[in-house]
Amino acid sequence: MSNILQFIVDETRQILLQKGETVTDITLETEFLTDLPMDSLDLATLIVSLEMHTGLDPFRSGFKTFYNVGQLVELYESIEN
Repeated sequence: MSNILQFIVDETRQILLQKGETVTDITLETEFLTDLPMDSLDLATLIVSLEMHTGLDPFRSGFKTFYNVGQLVELYESIEN
């Protein structure tokens, strides 16, 4: 598991636990707003945490569409290299 993937999974779990939600398995195919009890504010919190943790901002040049964990990992790994 890549560092970015592990951070996304851990941080997503933490956000959900803070809301009092039950955390299920989170995989590359897990969709944030469909499969998890997350809303847009939770997703924004995750993105801010990712930027602070990695120092990377794949959204600096504009909005990028992503739905699942794997797509978000790809966005960060594409600018990490």
